[in-house]
Formats: sequence, C-alpha cells, structure tokens
Amino acid sequence: MPLQLRLWYRYHAPMRSNHPSDEAPAASKSPGNGSPGVQFLTVPAELAGQRIDNFLQARLKGVPRSRVYRILRKGEVRVNKGRVKAEYRLRAGDVVRVPPIRTTEQAPPAVAGESLRNLVQASILYDDNGLLVINKPAGLAVHGGSGVRLGLIEVLRQMFPGSPFIELVHRLDRDTSGAIMVARKRSVLQHVQAELRAGRVGKSYLALASGKWPRGRKLVEAPLRKNTLKSGERMVSVAPDGKPSQTRFQVLERFSGATLVAAEPVTGRTHQIRVHAQFVGCPLAGDVKYTPDEENRRFRGLGLKRLFLHSASVSCSLPSGEVVKVAAPLPEELESVLAALRQG
Repeated sequence: MPLQLRLWYRYHAPMRSNHPSDEAPAASKSPGNGSPGVQFLTVPAELAGQRIDNFLQARLKGVPRSRVYRILRKGEVRVNKGRVKAEYRLRAGDVVRVPPIRTTEQAPPAVAGESLRNLVQASILYDDNGLLVINKPAGLAVHGGSGVRLGLIEVLRQMFPGSPFIELVHRLDRDTSGAIMVARKRSVLQHVQAELRAGRVGKSYLALASGKWPRGRKLVEAPLRKNTLKSGERMVSVAPDGKPSQTRFQVLERFSGATLVAAEPVTGRTHQIRVHAQFVGCPLAGDVKYTPDEENRRFRGLGLKRLFLHSASVSCSLPSGEVVKVAAPLPEELESVLAALRQG
C-alpha cells in the first residue's frame, strides 16, 4: 500500500468493546378515538426526533416496509390530523393516527440465517456506550423494503432480542460497504443525529474514480435533485432547483485511467458522492447507475464486481462528551482491484 494511503489509515484505528443497551419507551395509545382498528398514538418526549417511517415500522410488526411507505403516501397515516412524508421527524406530544392493517397484508418476518448472522457479528467494529459501528458488507441493504425483506437493522434486532432499542443513525446505499452507525440507546440516537445536522460528525469514504481526477479539484458544490423513474428506481441529478450539496475530495493515488480518492460529504444527500464524482467527469468504478457500461467493463476486467465506494471511517461525540472514531478496513475484493491497477 502506498505511503500516502498508509498515512491516511494511520489516524483511523478501529475500536472494539461491549456494552449493554437501555430501554426505549413505547408511545401511549389514546383511548376512545376513531373507528375500530384505528390507533391514535401519542409520542413521548423520549421518541422525539425519530422518523415517522421508522416509528411505524417498529409498531406494525410483519408489515412490509413498502406497505408502510404506501399508507404514508396515501395519507392514511396522519400526525396531528395532517399528512406527513416518510422523513418527518416526530415531536413530543404528536398524535399519530395509525390505520387498521388487514392481517392478509402482513407477511411473516424474514429470519436471518446463521451465515448472515455470523457475517454481521464478525463485522462489528465497535459496541459501547449505546453505539454500534458495523463494517457493512456490500449488497446488504440497511433495512428491508422495495423488494428487500431483510436488511442490516432487521438482522441486528434478531441478533440482540434483549435490546429493546436498535435504530439506524444514518444510512448507506446497498452497494456501498463500510462503517455505519447504529444506536442502542434513544439518547445516543438523538445526540448523534443532532450532531449530524450540525455538521459535526465525521464520515470519510474511499472511492475509485474512473479517469484522471482534475488537479486542484478539492471541493464539489452542485445542487442535487432526486427523481423517481416509472420503474420506481431512484436517480439523482445535478439541477439548479436541487438541494445544496457539498463534497470534499482528496486524491490519494493515481493510476492509468483511474484515481483513488478520499471523499468527505459535507451534506448528506442521496447518492451524493456518486453524482458529484460523475459531475466532474470521473464517475465511480462499478457504478451501474451513473457510470457508462464501457467504463465499467474495463474495471470488471480487473476483477471489480461491485461499486467501488467504501465508508472508511466515522467519528462522532457521545452524550458523555467522549469522541469515538472507528475505521473499517477496505474489503479484500477492493484491495485486489487496486493491486491490479498498480501492476498495470
């Protein structure tokens, strides 16, 4: 491994330990409201800040996540008598109307097999102070939904049945590997997500960009807009009416026809690193959404079978003030691609 890349890793030493979780309170049900089967749930202060989709998923056991999103889109779920989107964050005292869900629409929850549980167990990098950091394998979704019945969060809940609270702090694309934070305490979730919104959480990625990264291009500022195709596939593009987005890039190593970069997203938009790399003319290797197939074909010849994007490290403070920094080693299948580039 080149000296510059070794120096970059030196400051991201992984940590591993163990710590129990605490309990998460349940929302209270308001009696005497609505028709039979309709629930009115009052949100306690301890659940303030949770997304409405996650709130519903935790209470509609066995209901596919796609169904949860559908009842939100159709307005069957109301918060304080008004419609909300899936990303709405609950506030203490909110009253959530949950419609009756017919049992025929409920699917039995998928059960993680032993091999998947062992894989996730071996991928735990840090477990202490109510925070889990997992080195998520590529190909594993962070949660079920959109045709995926079992994601990382469902696997973790099955692995730790005695932990009443396990929630994602942030997300990674299914094809992206690496460090992802999961809270085992409500207080940790609220604190770290507040730090995320304030821009005080460190997230650094390793990415292989196709082509020669422009010299001196260390910051990409380009507004991003999400689009949903008729097929239901999500695509993101740079657009004047998009949301403001920033990514910092640092060149780590140059190859013939490719550049290894470190990427630090300042904002947290969907597919941000991938689309910003495409925007400067260097789409990521193995990206089937944003990279031309002829370019991906060249990388497949080097043994690349997936998107070359890896969450290499995360850092954050905890409610106690302690700072946690955890690194996720680059998977062997990506290291072998770099080795092939160095030989070539």
